[in-house]
Order: sequence, then C-alpha cells, then structure tokens
Amino acid sequence: MPKLLPDTGPQRTLAASNFVNTVGSGLFLTAGVLYFTQAVRLPAATVGLGLGIAGLLSLAVGIGVGHLADRQGARGVYVTTLLVQALATGAFVLADSFWPFVLAVSTATGAKAAGLAARAPLVRHHGGDRPQEFRAYLRAVTNVGISLGALLAGWAVQVGTPGAYRLLVVGNALAFAASAAVLFLLPPVAPEPVARGPRALALRDRPYLALTALDGVMAIQFKVLTVAIPLWLVTSTTAPHWLVSGTMLANTVLVVGLQVRASRGIDAPRAGGLAYRRAGAAFLVSCALVSLSAGAPTAVAVVLLLTAVVVHTVGELWHAAGGFEVSYALAPPHATGQYLGVFGLGAGLSEAVGPALLIALCVGWGRPGWYVVGALFATAGLLAPAAVRWAEESRQPLKRATTPSTQTHTKATTPTRQPAPATTPPTDHPPVPDALSSQGSSA
Repeated sequence: MPKLLPDTGPQRTLAASNFVNTVGSGLFLTAGVLYFTQAVRLPAATVGLGLGIAGLLSLAVGIGVGHLADRQGARGVYVTTLLVQALATGAFVLADSFWPFVLAVSTATGAKAAGLAARAPLVRHHGGDRPQEFRAYLRAVTNVGISLGALLAGWAVQVGTPGAYRLLVVGNALAFAASAAVLFLLPPVAPEPVARGPRALALRDRPYLALTALDGVMAIQFKVLTVAIPLWLVTSTTAPHWLVSGTMLANTVLVVGLQVRASRGIDAPRAGGLAYRRAGAAFLVSCALVSLSAGAPTAVAVVLLLTAVVVHTVGELWHAAGGFEVSYALAPPHATGQYLGVFGLGAGLSEAVGPALLIALCVGWGRPGWYVVGALFATAGLLAPAAVRWAEESRQPLKRATTPSTQTHTKATTPTRQPAPATTPPTDHPPVPDALSSQGSSA
C-alpha cells in the first residue's frame, strides 16, 4: 500500500483536490455510457460517435493550454479548466438529443485534456526529485476516489431510473467545482523562463510524437473498463448488472494498492518502454478472457469477467507507470506543460476513437472483435521500446538547441601542455565540448 499522506503541504493539497475530483468522476466513469443509453435513450452507436467527435475536438486543446500554463502560471489555468468541466458536466442533464450531447461532452472532454496539461507543471514543481513517483501516488488517490464513486454508481445502475442517473451527473459537476476550490490553498508556481528555439517545440520532436501515438493506442484500454465491458456485460452475458460496479471496484482497489509499487522499478525511459511491452501482452490475455464470457453460465461468466479485469489491471499498472516515466523524463523542464499537453494527444486519441472502435468491434462484432482489440494493444506494446530508444538518441541535440536564454557558456580552460600567449583574448579559444554537454543536460 502507498503511504497515506505525501511529504509536503503542496503535495497534500494537490492530492486532496484530486481526491474530491475523482469521487465525482467515479460516479460517472462507472455509468456514464449507461446514462446516455438508458436514461437519455440515445443509441449506443450514436453515443460512441458523439464521444469520438468530442475527442477529436479536444486533441489540440491540451497543447495550447499546457503552453499557457508554462508561460502564465499553472495554478490559475488549472482552476479554470476544472470550473469549465463543472459547468459542462452539469449541462449533461439538458442534453436530450444528439447535438446538445455533443456540445456538452465536447466541452467537458476539452476541459479535461486542458486540465491534465495545466496540472503537469504543478506536479513537476511540487513533486520532489522524482515527480513520476508523485504522479503515481496521485493515480492511486484517483482510484480511491473512483472506487467510492463507483459504490454509489452501482446503486444507480441497479435502480436504473432516469432520476438516479441524473444524480450521478450532478454529483460529478459539484466535485469538479469543489476540486477547484481546494486548489486555492496551493502556492502558485512562477512561470518558467522563455527558452531559445521554436515555440511549438514539442510538435517538432518526432520521437516524442511517435511515443505519443503509441500511448494513444494503448490508452484505448481505459475505455475497455468504462465502455466495452459494461455494454458487453449487460447485452452479451448472463452476469448480474451490479457486476459493472464490481469490475470497476476490483480495478481501483488493485491500482490503489499497487500503482506506486509498480512505478518504483520503472526509473528510466527504457524501463518505461519495456513496461509498455508487458502491458500489451496483459491486455491481449484480458480481452481473450472477456470474449469467453459470452454464453457462459452466470457463475462462469462472473469468474471470467473478474479474472479478465485483474489481468487487465496488471497491464494498466505497467502502462501507466511506463507513461509517467517516458512523458516526464523525456520532456525538458522549461516546457513541461507543452510537452505533457502533446503527450495528452494520446489520451485524446483514445477519447476520439476508443468508444466507437470498441463498440463496433467488441459489442457489434462480438467475440472476434475482442481478439482484434487485444492484438492492437500487443502490437503497440511491442513497438514502444524502439520508440523510446529513438527518443533517447535524439535528446542531446534537442537539449543543446533549446538551452534557456538566461544560461551562458562555461568559460573554456586552456590546456596546460600548450599555454596560450598572454596577449591572446580568452574569446579566441574554441568552446570546450564538455561545457556544452553540461548545459544540455540541465534542460
């Protein structure tokens, strides 16, 4: 189990804000798709299409907002994104047809992507020597909150009335607003100094973009638990409907207990790439187990689904830990928000194509679709280590090109075997390679 409280006051404030936020998110993550299909009565394919549109519209938001957080201060930007999420989520209760649904969910999804990018400089600034480990702690806190929300969501799913589903929506909106209020206790973070080089630096970093794309494919796995399994369980198995919450709870309990531990051994980018590979294999096994639950007796279906969720969660732990490591370790400190905003394109990709893809393959096609999805995850995992090696090989030239303008070159030293004449100005000496190398490593 991770320790109960982090070390510093700012870390505790971030954790508290995150906890309040995710209690509300647990309400909606567990039953969000069912709210729109069962309470609003939108067809499942229509909901998948709307979520895909929302994901596409949100793709570029994180980059711009992340850069804004780097330049203007992250706390105020992050608070604003949470307030926008509160208003947009509250508007779900008014979304009684397709286009109002698309407008509300697009605004909420865009604000979520922006918030993740705006929070990144706060995590890096207050996260200590290893912000990746603090990020893993926050994920454990996230799952504690989600598990509490999932308990209430299980009641709403079992009751199944429109009023019960609407309570979940209102609770989620109030949680976003309360999370924003807690952040006013957090000390503001001064903007980073402007660096030389192109402004859209992260978008020019092709190895980082390749990792972002692979992470986006892998991030579709989050929708397996919140979209594919609930719909599959309700429509294709004899398992009781309350197991929707049971699968979510099993996942969150394991993440709470094991995420920090899983992240400790992944302390270098190449270790992160190997974690992606293991995650892909676990997702392939999990998808195969889910597919076998169709047509099975109730007890067998329950065992298969719970076992699949446990295996899936092991993959999720490796995927998350690998993502924390490569996204932070390969991002220059002065452009954390911008780089993490770009890395968030992967999550945006999963939001855009994940629901519709999973509904079409896993629910529409049935058992063969689960094998295709599992193979997709396994392929992304196999490609990740090569992408990490490419990114590491490109780091030194990139860091030299983006040295902050406030830095100066280290004065070159004169070799003792060939002393320079007293009349030779120091600036005539060629720069020493080691001095430039030390500057690059500080970026």
